Amino acid sequence: MACLLDAPIRMSVLSEVTASSRHYVDRLFDPDPQNVLHGVIDMKNAVIGNNKQKANLIVLGAVPRLLYLLQQETSSTELKTECAVVLGSLAMGTENNVKSLLDCHIIPALLQGLLSPDLKFIEACLRCLRTVFISPVTPEELLYTDATVIPHLMALLSRSRYTQEYICQIFSHCCKLRHWHSCGFKSSPQPLLGANGPDHQTILFNHGAVQNIAHLLTSVSYKVRMQALKCFSVLAFENPQVSMTLVNVLVDGELLPQIFVKMLQRDKPIEMQLTSAKCLTYMCRAGAIRTDDNCIVLKTLPCLVRMCSKERLLEERVEGAETLAYLIEPDVELQRIASITDHLIAMLADYFKYPSSVSAITDIKRLDHDLKHAHELRQAAFKLYASLGANDEDIRKKVLQNAPDEILVVASSTLCNLLLEFSPSKEPILESGAIELLCGLTQSENPALRVNGIWALMNVAFQAEQKLRADILRGLSTEQLFRLLSDSDVNVLMKTLGLLRNLLSTRPHMDKIMSTHGKQIMQAVTLILEGEHNIEVKEQTLCILTNIADGTTAKELIMTNDDILQKIKYYMGHSNVKLQLAATLCILNLVRNEEEGSQERQDKLRDIGIVEILHKLSQSPDSTVCDKAKTALQQYLA
Repeated sequence: MACLLDAPIRMSVLSEVTASSRHYVDRLFDPDPQNVLHGVIDMKNAVIGNNKQKANLIVLGAVPRLLYLLQQETSSTELKTECAVVLGSLAMGTENNVKSLLDCHIIPALLQGLLSPDLKFIEACLRCLRTVFISPVTPEELLYTDATVIPHLMALLSRSRYTQEYICQIFSHCCKLRHWHSCGFKSSPQPLLGANGPDHQTILFNHGAVQNIAHLLTSVSYKVRMQALKCFSVLAFENPQVSMTLVNVLVDGELLPQIFVKMLQRDKPIEMQLTSAKCLTYMCRAGAIRTDDNCIVLKTLPCLVRMCSKERLLEERVEGAETLAYLIEPDVELQRIASITDHLIAMLADYFKYPSSVSAITDIKRLDHDLKHAHELRQAAFKLYASLGANDEDIRKKVLQNAPDEILVVASSTLCNLLLEFSPSKEPILESGAIELLCGLTQSENPALRVNGIWALMNVAFQAEQKLRADILRGLSTEQLFRLLSDSDVNVLMKTLGLLRNLLSTRPHMDKIMSTHGKQIMQAVTLILEGEHNIEVKEQTLCILTNIADGTTAKELIMTNDDILQKIKYYMGHSNVKLQLAATLCILNLVRNEEEGSQERQDKLRDIGIVEILHKLSQSPDSTVCDKAKTALQQYLA
């Protein structure tokens, strides 16, 4: 009964909201211009902070009408300005709101509005453009489709502090960077705009961006100074032309690098310190500032290390670590200095402590925030660890001693993928001493690290040259390999067996390896087949025997081991089809009649009852087992 009563109440509320929204839209079509103006002002007040109202108005068609009024010559400047304000408020809603505005071609209309002589209207258009362009759904290229737009924006920079703030912000977001990520041991930020990134930098540079924006760094408005600073950070990124120009620009008698250094000081807002550090970092990486310059060694690097401390906000720690990683990546001396500055390596361990306790967080927004940044913090720490240890073995050792197991697990998991056969990163990683590192991980007390170490080695061994296979065995040692084959963790055991399969996958390599390590490998195989292991482990072990049975000389290690032969016979008669098949494939490799000594091997296997079992398996309901058994029997008849 309650549900029936509730339903019309809900419908009534919804109808009221829709009717209210419809009322705002209807007033936009009033024949009296003054009523239209008052309607737009009322709409402005209604949508502030109300995303539902914004969505309703968009659905009801407010946007095309607002854009029409904004572009009409007969509309008063006040009406045009209020329309731009409402459109800007609508753009501050959801991404779907922005998409709807873009579908109505809001950007050309607003750009046209910038030609007005009225400053208030221009500022309203710029504010709306700023809001639209900072949305991730807006294509930056829309700013560059008309060649007259950029020079006009440059000319508007001098009109007011608001035009300065909004235009600099538009430039920053239309030439911005994407987060950079690790690929192998090297990494660098990549422009969000891909191949178009440098083109946009060049367009802005050629239209006098440096000269027009530089003096804004001394503005009385903090917002203007910050937006100008952010502009320089995106213009200088991986752009030697811009960076070399910035080094020599004078503002009130001071060179820009000196101004940036002043903005690094501890008494400045953190946002300013970080962005100034980015500017100097990008200029350094672009070759405009030497890596041993005091502004880098004594100012920029220490500032970025400070940003990594636990006193900073999570977002600031991410940005600080990523920028520091980029700064020091190619320079071993900067890596050395960073590694001993303010206990940085130990400081990074705190990057893995968020969220501190999910169960203790009752605020859903805070939980979402912490979980999001927990992932970003781990990524940033991994990038910085990679840069710290990129060139110096002593620093690498220091990182491995201080890094928590969690980051080593993440790093080694990444290496597993980077060392796949088709990975372009495989060769440079191997040249950097990866095998020694991975062999070391297999001795860790942490099972996850042992798994990742052996897994990565398994990937390296796949279709590898003999030298590389020998390097793996030498790095592991037969004693360690034997320990791994006896590991209590089934995942470690399975990956070690996978490694052995890859090491013994081609005949010449297999014969070579078995000639030097055959005794120990056969002992390990015997123990596994005798032990209490699951089907998958025993199947993998029998597959290794199948590989050995395919060797020219290695197969004799099976034929001269009666214990192994009895175990193969036992698994041919096992109730599990996978084990039957694996054991039968091993026999098939041993009895092939085109190979030397086949008659003696066939006779010995007949004597221990193998042929009788093959006849039984040739009647197996499993077609694969049946076919392989018949193929093996045909070897006896040929």
